[in-house]
Amino acid sequence: MADPEEAVLILDFGSQYAQLIARRVRELKVFSKIVPHTISPEDIIREAPKGIILSGGPASVWAPGAPAPNPHLFDLPQPILGICYGMQLMGRMLGGGVSKAAHREFGKAQVVVDDPDSLFDGLPREMTSWMSHGDYVTKLPPGFKAIAHTENTPIAAMADPAARRFGLQFHPEVVHTRRGTEILRNFLYKVCRCGGDWSAGRFIETSVDEIRKSVQESRVVLGLSGGVDSSVTALLVHRAVGKQLIPIFVDTGLLRKGEREEVVKTFKGHFRMPLKVVAAEGRFLKALKGVVDPEEKRKRIGRLFIACFEEEARKVKGAAFLAQGTLYPDVIESHSPFGGPSATIKTHHNVGGLPKRMRFKLVEPLRFLFKDEVRQIGRKLGLPEGILNRHPFPGPGLAIRILGSVTRERLDLLREADHRFIEELRGSGWYSKVWQAFAVLLPVRSVGVMGDERTYENVAALRAVVSTDGMTADWARLPADLIERVSNRIVNEVRGINRVVVDVTSKPPGTIEWE
Repeated sequence: MADPEEAVLILDFGSQYAQLIARRVRELKVFSKIVPHTISPEDIIREAPKGIILSGGPASVWAPGAPAPNPHLFDLPQPILGICYGMQLMGRMLGGGVSKAAHREFGKAQVVVDDPDSLFDGLPREMTSWMSHGDYVTKLPPGFKAIAHTENTPIAAMADPAARRFGLQFHPEVVHTRRGTEILRNFLYKVCRCGGDWSAGRFIETSVDEIRKSVQESRVVLGLSGGVDSSVTALLVHRAVGKQLIPIFVDTGLLRKGEREEVVKTFKGHFRMPLKVVAAEGRFLKALKGVVDPEEKRKRIGRLFIACFEEEARKVKGAAFLAQGTLYPDVIESHSPFGGPSATIKTHHNVGGLPKRMRFKLVEPLRFLFKDEVRQIGRKLGLPEGILNRHPFPGPGLAIRILGSVTRERLDLLREADHRFIEELRGSGWYSKVWQAFAVLLPVRSVGVMGDERTYENVAALRAVVSTDGMTADWARLPADLIERVSNRIVNEVRGINRVVVDVTSKPPGTIEWE
């Protein structure tokens, strides 16, 4: 998807909040794009943004090798807003002074507005903000004035209205800053003069048009996993080119109960796509026979998935394009000088890591979207809520929720236990309250009594967590009566499991998945 006509660039200086800034701007109906802080003025001119935001960052402006933009950035006509480290950079590079704070500010602080114009227009004189800094601007650059302060920071915000340059020492993008969204709105609409035309509907129109122009008469293959990303990608591409899209669903035999049937019913039945289903359960079980190491499981599943997809894709005559559900966080991480080693191509369940010999051109219509935006697009395209709001599911599937060796019998046990857990969560209203929930089959057996008979059967663990992004998570405090119902159903209805335990480990120190 090409950038919209109206956009704001966010220069990334390594802030943990850079993506959050981008999301807040999007929520205000203005397209945002994160770019490396090393971007040249010439590239910015080509991008023609309505405004520029300098993100925060973990470095001190005085540290050797501290990241800094090209100094000619400030010669450009676009409005600039510096946040935290971005404000300090602006202060230092434009001739002001930056010093170590006598009292570092981390956490909530009361900001007092000294000048209610521009950024603080329509806002109260005092508001709660979120500070996270050890340096601060002590001397204003020429042309600037202080427009807000806190108890420990005399210049908590500064402005040069004539040049349209602004700085905030606090973070308006986080929820702890009570009126932060309104501050960003003032910058976007009052300073940058944005029109606010970014929307799900507009995105769909633009994407469909671009996919048609790009693909023309060629065919497109897509690895459909049944997850949100690949499903929305399928709907977008299908709307653009119809039956030129050939979705390929590889049934690994490692899926949840009824998943294959749901995918076929939704995409082949309801949306009338020429879906190809590859029944590969036997191949995957053979590849996993006797394998207990989690990483080895992942590698074998990944390699075989690619092989299955490649075999089926080769049968599609005239296929020149590969559609992928790559999202913006993947793109940001792969291009950020501050991120770890990562790849734009996604993991195997979205056909990632495909061999170069396939020589497909990529179609990635979601590459500028965040997950919540993808769900908005999916809803507009008519994707069923059951798929839109489903919990994350790992690419290797149930293989990494079975500790120890994977067999058809153990998969069937886990599927049935997991199905009853999810069914009870949905019925009680708890499914939408947790980030992720699932059952795990443990590599142990326990003694039990059922009727008058002694049993020696498998143990299942219930895992449910609350989270905002999956990076950290806390175990969900499910009601005791709900856990009791789940346990009773599993033990009574799933022959082969006689004990249920609950995982109460947060992330960190544990991970969400067990393997």
